[in-house]
Amino acid sequence: MGSERVEMRKRQMQVHQEAAASVLQARHRMGNTPTNASNACCFCWCCCCSCSCLTVRSEDEMIQRSTLEPRTEGTTNCEESPRPTLEDARSWTMSFERVMKSAAGRGCFRQFLRTEFSEENMMFWMACEELKKETNKTVVEEKVRQIYEDFISILSPKEVSLDSRVREVINRNMLEPTSHTFEDAQQQIYTLMQRDSYPRFINSSAYTELMESLEEPAPPRPAV
Repeated sequence: MGSERVEMRKRQMQVHQEAAASVLQARHRMGNTPTNASNACCFCWCCCCSCSCLTVRSEDEMIQRSTLEPRTEGTTNCEESPRPTLEDARSWTMSFERVMKSAAGRGCFRQFLRTEFSEENMMFWMACEELKKETNKTVVEEKVRQIYEDFISILSPKEVSLDSRVREVINRNMLEPTSHTFEDAQQQIYTLMQRDSYPRFINSSAYTELMESLEEPAPPRPAV
């Protein structure tokens, strides 16, 4: 598994660098090439080597970090979100959209993803939702940079899985960051969760135990 992941990372690095080169060429044609762009080892929003996403880290270190991340058990009580009502939890079986529109649903689903080591998908989706609400240009650019470093950079341990087409779209959008820079990527991750993780969540013991806990009758009140 380790060697396969390293090979996958190498292929992603190649695609990433090719996209970065095309962006730098476009900047050069526009007369907007940073003075240190020729030294850029990885694409980021400003194409500079001072960004933390460009810190050189070995593949072994990245694999070690991902395997040492804590795995949270006991997802049935959804500690990090409001406790759902029985009606709310039942509605989650109807569609993935019902889960994502419910604060309790997102919380329970996120904890389920954590047990599958794919919590970054929900974290990325939620970060994009927050970005869409922002109107201040300076704040938008900072949030875009942070989202890129946290979830798009191939050097991040929380990198989400995106195809080369979407990555190219992101790289173009990074030239002029907006609150919709990651729209295509967010939709692709939403679809991935819907098709892959959502069915397992609904059929999981975590969801079954949650439903059982919600269906239990409330204890009788003590007599006054």
